[in-house]
Amino acid sequence: LLTPGIYRIREPLRIDHAGTVVLGLGLATLLAENGSAAIVVADVPGVAIAGLLIDAGPIETPILVQVGPRGARRDHSRNPTLLADLFFRVGGATVGKVQTCLEINSHHVIGDHLWIWRADHGDRETGRVYVGWTESTADQGLVVNGDDVTLHGLFVEHFQKYQVTWNGERGRTNFYQCELPYDPPSQRAYMAGTTRGWTAYKVADTVTAHDATGLGIYANFTADPTIVLESAIEAPRRPGVRFASITTISLGTGQGTIAHLINDAGAAARTGAVRQTLVRYP
Repeated sequence: LLTPGIYRIREPLRIDHAGTVVLGLGLATLLAENGSAAIVVADVPGVAIAGLLIDAGPIETPILVQVGPRGARRDHSRNPTLLADLFFRVGGATVGKVQTCLEINSHHVIGDHLWIWRADHGDRETGRVYVGWTESTADQGLVVNGDDVTLHGLFVEHFQKYQVTWNGERGRTNFYQCELPYDPPSQRAYMAGTTRGWTAYKVADTVTAHDATGLGIYANFTADPTIVLESAIEAPRRPGVRFASITTISLGTGQGTIAHLINDAGAAARTGAVRQTLVRYP
């Protein structure tokens, strides 16, 4: 049980025992200030982690929270791990640097209300907001490598590369909200190889089954409104990979363009046509 306060983490909290519960009260905050992860969970069943704010520190951390090691193989369908009411923050309150905020490698993990945020603003009253393309840096919000992972209420915002990368099979997302980064200085700085921009929800080409419903992805490229994101969602086109109720918006009067909703489907959200929708795909 973590009572309200800021806990400065110099080495990760390691959860190695099945059935462990970690509960934060009053948004207890873990600040990873030494370049280490905040929480590392072994490939064990029945873990519950809830009610925490997890802050990136000024020394770059590869992963803030890792659930299961890479290559995890155990079946947890009868006693899955739960991640609930977890908030990740990179910048805003202090300089933050991380490569990936949350990496899920174990199978059958359930997430309920995850907010994963690279800061677009901070405490303006102090005159120091710890926000900037080269100051508070973060590649990815969420990477899912485990199979049969289900997420309810997923919010991922402002990361500099993919917001979400999903490599596991039979993943499911029910409601996803994503605001793209405000601060790419140019199109050249915001390219995924030869593709314009980094998609907000990337399902790996190898995945054969995935379901996602209720996705809203918003452009607000205020640093350079000429920036284009090629597609809000990228996923393999096959019968087992299904999306429903997708919305894209170019905020304001059109701060940047999202050319397609998923792959090459759907019209552009841009100045003069700020909102687009797609009922289902494929």
